[in-house]
Amino acid sequence: MLRYTLMRLGIFVGCLVVVWGLVHSGLAPRGLGDSNGLWIVLLALLISAPISLVALREERDRASERIVRRVDRAKANLEANRNQEDAADDTARAQGRTQGQAS
Repeated sequence: MLRYTLMRLGIFVGCLVVVWGLVHSGLAPRGLGDSNGLWIVLLALLISAPISLVALREERDRASERIVRRVDRAKANLEANRNQEDAADDTARAQGRTQGQAS
């Protein structure tokens, strides 16, 4: 997941540098008034999103598979804990019944 995030950040930074160069060279329009920095960031986000979507498809799929495995493992552990608690509870109840009958 960290690798995907860093790759995505790298694509964004690359787009940010390109957009900054285009805006300051006059090839792309400037923002209104003091909003030039925000304009550059928003334009870089707009350009980097589809690039990331296409270029990082395999890495995103690998990260997704890792997350699914972690969630499945956590669910299995939770279910094992529940079963263990149920067994302990059933044992305690059975012992309470046998002690109640012996009195």
